Amino acid sequence: MDRVWYVSYGANMDAGRLDCYVRGGAPGGGARTNPGCRDRTPPRADRAVWLAGGVYFGLTSRMWGGGLAMLDADLPGAAPARAYLVSSEQFSDIAAQEMYRPPGQGPDPAEAVARGRAVLGDGRYETLLHCGDMDGVPMLTFTAHWSSAQVEHTAPAGAYLRVIGAGLAASHRWDPGRTAAYLAARPGAAGAWSPAEVRALMAAPGSADGK
Repeated sequence: MDRVWYVSYGANMDAGRLDCYVRGGAPGGGARTNPGCRDRTPPRADRAVWLAGGVYFGLTSRMWGGGLAMLDADLPGAAPARAYLVSSEQFSDIAAQEMYRPPGQGPDPAEAVARGRAVLGDGRYETLLHCGDMDGVPMLTFTAHWSSAQVEHTAPAGAYLRVIGAGLAASHRWDPGRTAAYLAARPGAAGAWSPAEVRALMAAPGSADGK
């Protein structure tokens, strides 16, 4: 298995954010620098896709502050996402960085492809999911092993929402109103961010985070 589709439903839907995992660097508004993949070749292709389940915000991000986007595949409905065609090694290195491990110490995606799910640890983003195939190539994402109901929901930071919104707009071609309504309705964001506030974030990408 030489290539996989890495499927992001959070900040990595923005190609610039993903590039910090591929080539290294810190995203605008982020607090940590990523080392990058051993192979820094850009993704060969990308597609707008949908994943079964729903996205919620929980825990606290070391990069952004505020809640992290996580997928609960057992929730009803479907979540917008973006698939990137990368090598198996690159996927492993991206996953490693999300797990706070150095590139070269990431998971082998073959286990998740064979079993449908591979739980690698107790942390967030330490469970790999095989989300089907596209063009004969497996689609993989990572999330937590717990469900949305098992973790406290926490409000995401404005800078984080801004990057996720940019990724949705670029991949799914959503207008600002639809993007803002979707993000403001996610558990964790709901009640903390209104659609109008999220839309204002996206309209002023260089502004300071007001939350």
